[in-house]
Amino acid sequence: MEDSNYIKVFTGSFIITQLIVDKLEAVGINAIVKDESESGRLAGFGASIQGQQDLYVNKEEEEATLQIIEAVSSDLEA
Repeated sequence: MEDSNYIKVFTGSFIITQLIVDKLEAVGINAIVKDESESGRLAGFGASIQGQQDLYVNKEEEEATLQIIEAVSSDLEA
């Protein structure tokens, strides 16, 4: 994804990543979720860290996305 207009903004568990994706979709931000372990499993390979997903968004939406990630993180800590 080096030549794309997308930037990685988060890495975490499936559950937290999906919570963030839901919040992003609610405000009209489309995210891309990349799961290396699931891709490897489907291809017949193993992965060292199971359940970790990377979340990518358009660079123009990075600031709004980071605010949502911070809000979700704060809610989870409370």
